[in-house]
Amino acid sequence: MELGYWLGRGVDAFQEWARTYGAFAAHSATAVDEAACAVAFEELLARLRGSYPFFHPCYAGQMLKPPHPAAVAGYVAAMLVNSNNHALDGGPATSVMEEEVVEQLAEMAGFAVHLGHLTSSGTQANLEALFVARESRPGTGVAVSAEAHYTHARMCHLLGVPVHTVPVDDRGRMDVGGLERLLATGVAGTVVATTGTTALGAVDPLHRIVPLARRYGARVHADAAYGGFFRLLQASLAPETANALRAIAQCDSVAIDPHKHGLQPYGCGAVLFGDPDVARFFRHDSPYTYFTSRRPHLGEISLECSRSGAAAAALWLTLKLLPLTPDGLGAVLAAGRRAAVRWAGLIGASPYLDPYQPPELDIVTYHPAAPGSSPPRLSWIGTASHEVLHRGMNAKEDPVFLSVARVTAGAFTARRADAVVDSDTTHVLRSVLMKPESELYLERLHDRVEHLAKASWPAPPRCGR
Repeated sequence: MELGYWLGRGVDAFQEWARTYGAFAAHSATAVDEAACAVAFEELLARLRGSYPFFHPCYAGQMLKPPHPAAVAGYVAAMLVNSNNHALDGGPATSVMEEEVVEQLAEMAGFAVHLGHLTSSGTQANLEALFVARESRPGTGVAVSAEAHYTHARMCHLLGVPVHTVPVDDRGRMDVGGLERLLATGVAGTVVATTGTTALGAVDPLHRIVPLARRYGARVHADAAYGGFFRLLQASLAPETANALRAIAQCDSVAIDPHKHGLQPYGCGAVLFGDPDVARFFRHDSPYTYFTSRRPHLGEISLECSRSGAAAAALWLTLKLLPLTPDGLGAVLAAGRRAAVRWAGLIGASPYLDPYQPPELDIVTYHPAAPGSSPPRLSWIGTASHEVLHRGMNAKEDPVFLSVARVTAGAFTARRADAVVDSDTTHVLRSVLMKPESELYLERLHDRVEHLAKASWPAPPRCGR
């Protein structure tokens, strides 16, 4: 796509439409000096150059990548209208687009019937799911894994709901035995399972969690903000992972973030409920909205009020071009997944890098290998990982951008029993290969990181004369 053309086409179309309502005088209060605008805009562009290159495959750090040009063009075209999808009178066109894309997300999730809408973030999506959980199971708490996103504890605190942490196994997935022991006490009425933890990309065994929760009368919310789109790739994933993702269809609610793997700009999250009757928990009265249609307005099934209709338009246009199929948007995810698997293999064969754990989706975790044949010391691993991170991102030539994740000594030794525990925690390197270009750039990325890891080794002692 030639982005400049489509942005211009969006502006032209808006102006053509605006002229159909007749000419009107522009008010001088909003006028700006063109010369001053040029100066300010150049300053803006210069300051934006202080960002990290999220668009480039040399950026393999956090869950950040550019939106698809179709999403940008769709967003700008709709942003000029500036619709508000809270009520149909605020966004008559974009509200319908939102209903259409949410229908597609629900089909991808496997929901036969649903109630749902887009949100401004995954945090908001999880908040709404936990709000419904609180109303559905009053007086009970929420069970989350030790690797769950911190969102859940924060949102439960906001809602006044107790949080119960469930331990994880040696791959960062919720321990089902620990969950059963907790559910047997009756303190948890809802289980939050994560399909794609943000630190490790681990997928909780949802196919085992759902029947267990049902046995104890608990609800299940799937935090699929990161991993939900991988349902498009079930045939190429490990059977355990595929089975877990397939079980999203059996959950009471699910959060999915199109601004992660859906190629959308921030913020575009989504929350879906398998029982449309949960709309009763959102009912409220507004004396000046909801009068233009008898159809349910999106604000009537949401905790949010004002929300951009441009996000719906951007996702709608993107899914027109890259549908939610294995050979549509799934092909984008498949490239990152292949890159992650291949890089894990290269790391495993490297004398300078060691894997932390195999990637389940497209997040790779690893750390500098200890020099020689000595076992790794946790303190050295953490220091060396930080050195690789900072040297890579601050390099004047050929920079590379990674991230680190803090792990406990117990988590590390569960994966590497010979490690010397001289610290309660350490840090490992973490790379998110969610850009398909990572597949084409992988060898260069690996060589660069391997070189940085080698540089973290202590210099060999000099021989005396």
